Amino acid sequence: MTRGKRFPGVKEAVTAVARDQMPGAVGISRLSVYDSLAPDGLFGGTPHMHLTCSEGYVVTAGEGHVQTLSGEGYRETPLRTGTVAWFPPGTIHRLVNEGGLQIVVVMQNSGLPEAGDAVLTFPPDVLADPAAYAEAATLPEGGAPGTDLGAAFRRRDLAVTGFLALRESGPDGLAAFQAAAARLVAPKLPGWRERWERGALRVALETGRQIDALAAGDASHLGAGGINVLPAPSEHGRHGMCGLLDTYHATAA
Repeated sequence: MTRGKRFPGVKEAVTAVARDQMPGAVGISRLSVYDSLAPDGLFGGTPHMHLTCSEGYVVTAGEGHVQTLSGEGYRETPLRTGTVAWFPPGTIHRLVNEGGLQIVVVMQNSGLPEAGDAVLTFPPDVLADPAAYAEAATLPEGGAPGTDLGAAFRRRDLAVTGFLALRESGPDGLAAFQAAAARLVAPKLPGWRERWERGALRVALETGRQIDALAAGDASHLGAGGINVLPAPSEHGRHGMCGLLDTYHATAA
């Protein structure tokens, strides 16, 4: 974080909420999409679905496409430098790398994706067994940089196998996957709620308080303006679901 001279008399008018979260309490990472071969002959990432978080892409280099499966059916959306794409929870998505695909990923509800708000498209027998799912989904040391990248590819390949079958299973198959995903994450929901209340909900409520204050003629919160800077990622090359992640973690000013 940058620091500088404080102007005397400036009132500490608002809580730290606006300063310990990125705008809107989103999470941001830089993604280099995997370029290894999957079982269907395509290069790319692991198909999965978020249950409470929207996800957005800003393509910064390369080309490829994103495969999505939702109530709208199966689609392939081209991704080129400059493309912006986003989708809500319930959209199964898989990134395909056709050459140097790099993306800035914007995730809703910072903290929830890290807390398990994603279910991979493993075959039904794996989804039905929480222990088997956890074993298949968990990477050595959480996918920390320098660990076995082959484990991420094996996880990806199992999820691609399930995804290919799911694409052919129609609406009933999709509904069954969604129900299985909801059962898998059920034990995590109290923790998710706590993270959401501390993060995205607090940020949204702060906006409401600011509007109320302005309506009452109180603009004192404007005195807490300033800038936060993360000069570089907090971590480089974490083994994510879709590729290698350079992650950013906001901290209080």
